[in-house]
Amino acid sequence: MWRHLFLVGYKADFSLSPCTRIGVKILWQHLSTMKLESPEFQSLFTPGLKSIVELFDKAKYELRIAGGAVRDLLSGIKPEDVDFATTATPTQMKEMFEAEGIRMINNRGEKHGTITARLHEQNFEITTLRIDLVTDGRHAEVQFTTDWEKDAQRRDLTVNSMFLGLDGTLYDYFNGYEDLKNKRVRFVGHADQRIQEDYLRILRYFRFYGRISEKPGVHEPQTLEAIKGNAKGLAGISGERIWVELKKILAGNHVNHIIHLMYELDTAVYIGLPVNGSLQEFDKVCKNVQNLFPKPMTVLTSLLKVPDDIMKLDLRLKISRDERNLGLFLLKHRRDLVKATDTTEPLKPYQEFVIDSREADGISKICELLKYQGEEDLLKEMQQWSVPTFPVSGHDLRRTGLSSGKEIGIILQQLRDQWKKSGYQMDKEELLTYVKKT
Repeated sequence: MWRHLFLVGYKADFSLSPCTRIGVKILWQHLSTMKLESPEFQSLFTPGLKSIVELFDKAKYELRIAGGAVRDLLSGIKPEDVDFATTATPTQMKEMFEAEGIRMINNRGEKHGTITARLHEQNFEITTLRIDLVTDGRHAEVQFTTDWEKDAQRRDLTVNSMFLGLDGTLYDYFNGYEDLKNKRVRFVGHADQRIQEDYLRILRYFRFYGRISEKPGVHEPQTLEAIKGNAKGLAGISGERIWVELKKILAGNHVNHIIHLMYELDTAVYIGLPVNGSLQEFDKVCKNVQNLFPKPMTVLTSLLKVPDDIMKLDLRLKISRDERNLGLFLLKHRRDLVKATDTTEPLKPYQEFVIDSREADGISKICELLKYQGEEDLLKEMQQWSVPTFPVSGHDLRRTGLSSGKEIGIILQQLRDQWKKSGYQMDKEELLTYVKKT
């Protein structure tokens, strides 16, 4: 009990005995003196942030770091993005910033409580504490509040529900720090309720599981039950939002376990994955790509069987043109483009493909194919290889007296074949000499 009260912090609870309330207050006072003083935390205090802190202090509004940045700082990581929460309303923030001549940008977030201030060439995204009044599984109607615990209660996972004061004090209402230390991913409160507020939280659970948990398969049974029972709700989530989360899952840890689990819990079909995904191929590719940092689409393609699967995926998730083309490329060449049987030149078929295709992203696609196939040594060679430039042009052939476009095209191809046979070593003069001989 005392450990729980210590992490949650002191607040009046008159159901407790007087002695217990005194004990809680003492623990709260001890908590308030615990400061995070890590180098990562101190490095956040740029001139811009110092000005923001002074401004909020002067106006007597509370300001704290929120969400993922707190999780990263407690893990010894300097966060790439820092979000702030405050007791000030958007109107109060605007009045405060306008009075100080501070520029505000991206005002589209204002209706949700977010104001972005720009100071010293740095953006500061600050959001008013909120309560969800009405949720429909995709969106929420919010009401502003000054209660930090109520705002924490509306967040998805315990590790994302903490706040960090600008003096270094940790405010943890749902044992998020304990979960973080124990590499445990849990929903705030009841998983069923959190998921039904926004069904995308199913994918966020999987994503953070891959980021935080040390081992696959360590889930609370009630969490998995809640995910399976609410899987159908993902059908109403936009493809764009799903793809953002799915890409992060595919780039994280335990991806093989998580994708299998998504099929077992009936979530796969509602997010655009093929009903009968090629899980055997997926298992093989997951082993192949370990430590090779493949693109998410490279891993995902292993679940697909035919080009039509890519089209269906695109229809549901709105993947980019480059992602679609990469998927189609891998489906087409994962079997027919393999290293040469001549072990002295195993990279040759891949190099010839890049040169013959003349695609701007040819090397990038081939590198993803080599990751897919688990060819780590060939991948290193390909990444260091520079594409040679064919030294002869149609203009060069016209100078030799050729004028027929059709003839020039035929001879150019013949010269290109000779150039390839030479290992791309023949220069322009040697190739033009070959023309004169023919």
